[in-house]
Amino acid sequence: MTAAEEGTHPRPQLRRPDWQELSGSWRFGVDRDGVGIEAGWPTRPDLYPDTIVVPFPPGSASSGVDDVGQRDAVWYQRDFDAPHRRPDERVLLHFQAVDYRAQVWVNGHLLASHEGGHTPFSADITPYLRDDGQQLLAVRAEDRADDLEQPRGKQGWHPGPYRIWHDRTTGIWQRVWLELVPATRIDSVRWTPDVDSASLQLDARVRVATPGPLSLRVRLSIRDELLVDDTYEVVGERVRRTFTLAGRTTGLDRRAYVWAPEYPNLIEADLVLLGPEGPVDQVASYTALRSVGAARSRILLNGRPYFLRMVLDHGYWPESRLAAAHPGALRADVELIKQLGFNGVRMHQKVEDPEFLYWCDRLGLLVWAEMPATYEFSSLSVERLAAEWLEVLRRDYNHPCIVAWVPVNESWGVPALSGSSRQRSLVHALYHLAKASDGTRLVVGNDGWENLVSDLLTVHDYSDGRTLRARYGSAEALRDTLSSVQPHYRFLLLDEAQLPDRPVVVSECGGRALPEADDAWTGYGVARSSEDLLEHYSDVLDALLDSPVIAGFCYTQLTDTALEPNGLVTERRVPKLDPARIRGVTRRAAAGVPGDVSAAFEYGDYPGSRS
Repeated sequence: MTAAEEGTHPRPQLRRPDWQELSGSWRFGVDRDGVGIEAGWPTRPDLYPDTIVVPFPPGSASSGVDDVGQRDAVWYQRDFDAPHRRPDERVLLHFQAVDYRAQVWVNGHLLASHEGGHTPFSADITPYLRDDGQQLLAVRAEDRADDLEQPRGKQGWHPGPYRIWHDRTTGIWQRVWLELVPATRIDSVRWTPDVDSASLQLDARVRVATPGPLSLRVRLSIRDELLVDDTYEVVGERVRRTFTLAGRTTGLDRRAYVWAPEYPNLIEADLVLLGPEGPVDQVASYTALRSVGAARSRILLNGRPYFLRMVLDHGYWPESRLAAAHPGALRADVELIKQLGFNGVRMHQKVEDPEFLYWCDRLGLLVWAEMPATYEFSSLSVERLAAEWLEVLRRDYNHPCIVAWVPVNESWGVPALSGSSRQRSLVHALYHLAKASDGTRLVVGNDGWENLVSDLLTVHDYSDGRTLRARYGSAEALRDTLSSVQPHYRFLLLDEAQLPDRPVVVSECGGRALPEADDAWTGYGVARSSEDLLEHYSDVLDALLDSPVIAGFCYTQLTDTALEPNGLVTERRVPKLDPARIRGVTRRAAAGVPGDVSAAFEYGDYPGSRS
């Protein structure tokens, strides 16, 4: 079994060469009556009436399956060849994301069940493989349209797009793949950088199949420079080491070793698990020296004030919905965002594909990672949010591009936040879960308004430039705004005593639509022409960039999405304005950040951005 030739590795933070893509044509059927298991769908190919192209969700044009209407339960089935393996090797089956509740059979054996539509799961299928070659894989995905207690984000519960919600993504919507691994192997790696001490901490977990002494060789390098090459004993199926890179992150050398959008330096890692007779397993990974924090009114990147210039992105394509439209689509979106002058992206109501985060790491783009919302508060929605939120934190911990976690947006799923102690407790719990699991990043408890517990004060404000200047033009104006302005009749602060001197980010602004269809939702205002849209964009951004008290902004939004035509580009990524003119406005220096390094570089200045 050899690695797939196209695209990146589906798990870029822990790569082995022997893996096999299982995307492509599968048998497909809709189980409207819920009888698939009893009827034998796990083992009977003749019961599947259609074929579908995985990983595109049913009903999308790319899937090859017409809209199938009510589809609470869908089934997938395909044959695959068992990889040739040695007696000491195992075959793992990986799913990147299946929405929402998945069950997996191999050769009629139920091997895995998983709940959560945005996070990965795996199964060791080795004991259930036949000796005669072809194997049978079946997947059941349950995704009820009317279940508002499951994390769904912007996926609507109507038959089609409605206002700001779009078509839902059911079933397999990210990659499926096989991996050939040793029975004794490196199971996970976790990298924790510390810029202040110029060090990296490695926490590697090892799965041990047979007793015996093991050690781990670690090689770290940046470009052609070897930083670390040493071997450490595995103790208790674990290796924890701190590597000091002193002298390389100060003075003139700083830009050559730390990670930022302007110079996204990645440290490549090669890890070899050694037994008494030599190498047992080998994986490739990467990390970076990067820190993020907040000091009074400023956001700090690598200890220095940094102004956030973000754009909101739904990660949605008209032909494929939440699934990436083609193998190069995720990289293309990262490059598009950078070309428009932004240094960050707020992934809105979607846990994006690891490949997208890989390109953000590689090309240099900050990410606010946001948990998809539920829309009904209950004990069940609390359990689901907490469980999947922890899986998100674990999956994406190693990506240096992520600088903020956002568990809740605009009080979605907690509509009575101002008066409900239970709902307040949930926001506190999700915030503190993120802080306990990952102490290296900013966390925004509830983005947009009703700020309760957060490292930042975030505001969603779709006003014009004149109003923005009046609200954020001075420290006194900001104090008045935080105490008196009520977007959508919500207070900006729920507890002023707990949020003193936090950086303020206008994390949604702009929103001007340039509609082509009569049924488009234009709730944020309409531009008469492309020039009018550029004038509005300049008006909004100039007001925020001129503010001495704003630490960053997020313009809404990158692309048109379903019925929301307020993108800077169309849903097919065609710019509505000259990208150079957009970039010229976006990259203006921020008045409140002297020596603003976020405006100092143009896209492409760093050699890695052209790789």
